[in-house]
Amino acid sequence: MTAPNIGSKANPSQFDCYDDLAGDEPYFVIRADDPLSDALIELHAYIGAGQSGAAHNKLAEIMELTRDRPPRPSDSPKYRETFAISQAMESWRRRKPRT
Repeated sequence: MTAPNIGSKANPSQFDCYDDLAGDEPYFVIRADDPLSDALIELHAYIGAGQSGAAHNKLAEIMELTRDRPPRPSDSPKYRETFAISQAMESWRRRKPRT
């Protein structure tokens, strides 16, 4: 039998944070069925590790993957909600007491 994928509901990552989220803490999920999911996660990892060259290359790859796709209209509810979540995250971090 095959083990469940790491980072799934059935096999959470060692660093899974869902149970640690504060009740009012905004979060955003990138699912595996999003065609950009793996590239976006790699980009996040490269930036966090200070690997600017690899991050630049991954961003170029992402841009190439999306080049021929029509952009999501700026009035799309999903597009607008994504930015609202981003703003809520920034606002939440600013209000959070520093530890």
